Amino acid sequence: QVPLVESGGGSVQAGGSLRLSCVGSGYISVTACMAWFRQAPGKEREEVARITYGGITTYTTSLRGRFTISRDNTKKNVYLQMNSLKPEDTAVYYCAADRRDCYRVQADFGSWGQGTQVTVSS
Repeated sequence: QVPLVESGGGSVQAGGSLRLSCVGSGYISVTACMAWFRQAPGKEREEVARITYGGITTYTTSLRGRFTISRDNTKKNVYLQMNSLKPEDTAVYYCAADRRDCYRVQADFGSWGQGTQVTVSS
């Protein structure tokens, strides 16, 4: 069973918005730290944002103000609202979760989704 399943990606023009969703399976702890990462073509995967069970959020500085992470603890879901999209936001976006805490580096997140493609055209 895939632990996390992302949806909501697609193609949008610069300045537009998208809302990504990630559904956690039964394997995912309801109290897990949940996060979004992204990987652009030819680049390393980078963190976008993470959120604790209690709703404390952390963002990559360059994305703060345009992207908003949220979660629904009753459904083990996490969301990423992306506004004012730019061509450089084009990437595969991944949802990740870790049941231990929200201080893990990317490589230590225990569960990952398969990603959803976001393409922003100019």
